[in-house]
Amino acid sequence: MRRAAVTPCGGPRGPAAYARDVARIPGIDGVFGLLQQQTEALSQLPATVASLAHAVRGLGDVVGQARDTLQTVNRLATRLDGLVGELEEPLLALAPGLKRLAVVLDDPIVDSLPDTLAKVQKDVLPVLRTLADTHERVAFIAGQTERIMSFVDETSRTIAHLPGAALLGRRRPAATRIVVPEDPQP
Repeated sequence: MRRAAVTPCGGPRGPAAYARDVARIPGIDGVFGLLQQQTEALSQLPATVASLAHAVRGLGDVVGQARDTLQTVNRLATRLDGLVGELEEPLLALAPGLKRLAVVLDDPIVDSLPDTLAKVQKDVLPVLRTLADTHERVAFIAGQTERIMSFVDETSRTIAHLPGAALLGRRRPAATRIVVPEDPQP
């Protein structure tokens, strides 16, 4: 900064400019004030140094944790790189099929599948259960019929050994049928 020439009486610039430009000489009050400020600053210095040391220790802890975190991230990145290397080829092979699947899934008929399945469950499944029950019943009847047929066969063999059984096998004349005339209409 450049200083202009100052005259003792203030000169062309005036007394205010002169007072501002002249260095002040501190008085005894000013010296005591400065000493008091310096003493207060010095008294706060140990607390400030302790606070700074605490902050530096905290920074050291944070740096240590950051180092550990970076090592963990590095290990994780290495593992992921290995996984990506292993999965890249199969995933690339799946890509065309997934694209075709996406086209199929975009079809509006896929949206109707839940309703269709609900109808099948409501209407078709009870019929299938009935068919399963019917199958069990038919199997039961077939078993009973087989037992009856074996009984009839055994009985026929037993009867065949009886004297005169051959006469039973002859044909009988047809049963006479009685026809009742209908009432003549008047």
